[in-house]
Amino acid sequence: MSDANVRIPEEAKDRLAAIAAAEGLSLRAYLARLAETMLTPAERTERAEKALAALKKWNGYAPTAAQQQDLDSELDRRLAQVTGR
Repeated sequence: MSDANVRIPEEAKDRLAAIAAAEGLSLRAYLARLAETMLTPAERTERAEKALAALKKWNGYAPTAAQQQDLDSELDRRLAQVTGR
């Protein structure tokens, strides 16, 4: 296993170290686990496409691009509302 140096603000490092410690992990182990569980944009796109195909097969759900945009906008609005952004 090779090591990598990553430059981040000290406050971010301290926060990540505190989160890792609270979970009983070293910062290195926490970051490795985080990297294993996060999806790349390509992986998220692939999963979304598979989910949409499964919904279409299951119940015929096939929104148009405009409908998808409206749904995305509504989701963004609701997320902003609960996160205060």
